[in-house]
Amino acid sequence: MNQNKPINITNSAALILLTVLIGLALWVLKMPSFQSTPQPENFDGSRALEDIAHQLSLGPRIPGTVGHAKMVEWLEDELAGQGWGVIIQEATYLEKPIRNVIARRAGSAEDVPWIILGAHYDTRIHADQDPDPTKQNLPVLGANDGASGVAVLTELARTIPQDFPGEIWLVFFDAEDNGRLPGWDWILGSRAFVEQLEDLPDAVIIVDMIGDADLNIMMERNSDPTLVAELWEQAAALGFSNHFIAVPGYSILDDHTPFLEAGIPAVDIIDFDYPYWHTTEDTIDKVSAESLQIVGETLLAWLESKR
Repeated sequence: MNQNKPINITNSAALILLTVLIGLALWVLKMPSFQSTPQPENFDGSRALEDIAHQLSLGPRIPGTVGHAKMVEWLEDELAGQGWGVIIQEATYLEKPIRNVIARRAGSAEDVPWIILGAHYDTRIHADQDPDPTKQNLPVLGANDGASGVAVLTELARTIPQDFPGEIWLVFFDAEDNGRLPGWDWILGSRAFVEQLEDLPDAVIIVDMIGDADLNIMMERNSDPTLVAELWEQAAALGFSNHFIAVPGYSILDDHTPFLEAGIPAVDIIDFDYPYWHTTEDTIDKVSAESLQIVGETLLAWLESKR
C-alpha cells in the first residue's frame, strides 16, 4: 500500500497568496493614475487670457441672450470640473431675472475665514460711450469689462490650494453693467446676492476691469481700508507697486457696494482708467496675460497670508 506524501498546506497557501499579491501589484502599477481635480501649481496669466478668448467667442453676455446662457453653462462646467461645489442662484431684482453662479469650497478646519472673491460676467447692452455715434447702440463685447475679472477667478479656481483652511466662494455676478439704461440699474446681481445671505463673510474682494494691458490700479475710495492696505502691501511685496498704485483713486459704485452697505469688509480692485470702457473697442487686443498674472498672483499670495 502506497502512502501519499503529506502536503505542507501552510507553505502552499503562502506561496499562492504571494503569487496573487505580486500579480495585483503589477496590475496596479500598470493602471493609469486618475485625479478628479488636477491642479496646476501656479497661476497662469496666459491660461486666464484663453478664458477671456472663450468668453468673447460666446458673443455678448447680455442677460436674456444665448451668449449669456452659454456663459452660465460654461462657468458651471468649468468650476465643477475643478472640484468646486457649484450652484446657480436664481433671483429677481427690478423685475429682471438674475442668475448668479456660485462656486464653493468648504474650509478644512473650524474658525477659519470665509472669503468671497467676485466678478461680474454680464456685458453691457449698448456701447453708449463709443466715440462713434453710429456704434453706440451696438453691444459691448467686454474683454476687460467683465471677461477679465471672470478669467482671474476661473484661473484661481484651478490654482487655489485644495488644503486652504478657509472657506472660499467664487461668485460670478449677473446684471452688473446696465445702469443708466431704461428699465435697468447697476449691480443687480450682487444686490440680490447680499439680500439672500444668511451669514456674513469675513471679507469680499471684487475684481473688475483688471486685464487692461496698461494696468494702473489705484485704491478705490469706498473700499474697506484694512483690506486695501493688506492687498496693496502684498502687491508691493511681489514687486507690483507700479501697477497697484498706493494712492486713492475713484469712488466707484460696483459689486462691492452692497456688501459694504451690509457692514461686510469689501474691496474693489479696479482699473477705471480704461479708454475703451463701454465702447465697441473693449476687445481682446486691449488686455494682456501679464496684467491678469499680476492680479492673480497678488490674490493668491493674500490668500496664503490668511492661513
